[in-house]
Amino acid sequence: MVHTSNGGRPTLEAVAARAGVSRATVSRVVNGGAGVRDEVRERVRRAVTDLGYVPNSAARSLVTRRTGAVAVVIAEPESRVFADPFFGRQLRGVSRALSAADVQLLLLLQETRADFDRIGRYLSAGHVDGVLMFSLHRDDPLPAMAEASGLPTVYGGRPGWAGAEHALYVDTDNRDGARQAVRHLRARGRRRIAVITGPLDQTSAQDRLDGYRDALAPAAADPRLIADGGFTAPGGERAMAGLLAAAPDLDGVFVCSDLMASGALRTLRAHGRRVPEDVGVVGYDDLDPAAWTDPPLTTVRQDVEEMGGLMARLLLRRMEAGPDAARDGLSPVVTAATLVVRESA
Repeated sequence: MVHTSNGGRPTLEAVAARAGVSRATVSRVVNGGAGVRDEVRERVRRAVTDLGYVPNSAARSLVTRRTGAVAVVIAEPESRVFADPFFGRQLRGVSRALSAADVQLLLLLQETRADFDRIGRYLSAGHVDGVLMFSLHRDDPLPAMAEASGLPTVYGGRPGWAGAEHALYVDTDNRDGARQAVRHLRARGRRRIAVITGPLDQTSAQDRLDGYRDALAPAAADPRLIADGGFTAPGGERAMAGLLAAAPDLDGVFVCSDLMASGALRTLRAHGRRVPEDVGVVGYDDLDPAAWTDPPLTTVRQDVEEMGGLMARLLLRRMEAGPDAARDGLSPVVTAATLVVRESA
């Protein structure tokens, strides 16, 4: 006789009867416990498969003190997250790595300042086993909330807040990528090179601006050639229009994201500037739209999907390492940036 629950689903007792072991032994196998012989473990697994037994997640959490879920916190409103292919690509990498480990992804977005409290309460309530945070701004309280929750945490992007010396993070070498972009424009004979940055309260934007300045040295950057496009396409359009008004003789522009570059290209076309004949344009990210622009965009490639996967795998290792993670060889990961040359510069 197969024991079933009210919904007709096989129970732990049914698996135990099929495998010829005790209920406690089945529980240990299902929950990943030790002290079970390999042959017994295999019998239990066969019984689980034969009966189609699905463990009760709430009961398993009581035994393992694990929820089997990870929170992904993006410090941006949904209007930006779902409009920018960067986030979709990064989430794909995160999701694949977590799925391979049988861990669920819970997405939390920060629409308004009031959402910080909601996110903090959620993280402290024991709903998840770890946290991935990215697109943080300098004044975000989220890192302090993650620390207060005691949850293992990995950040996307170099931390820019005080006390982050031991934070685990994954980033690309933004400063070097920017240097490559601007040096390429200079090698093409461009002499009045502008830059469209993201919000400078984010380390990725600040690092790319610093790389732009590095590549112009020893000459100082002209402040009229620097504009903030907010990492959005409309922002790129507006920033490019402002640059053309302030410095009509510019002949090159480094745009710190492909999305902003798509907006900058529209503005240049509207103002009768040919790309690359009149103005060379280099973007950053090398997401799919970079190859679809007219002309196709020369850009700096960062492997966004792989960075998401690295974040997730680093978090899983930290979760397994527990409080001694700092002594288990876990350290930040910085990936290389590579220039991809197409027709725009």
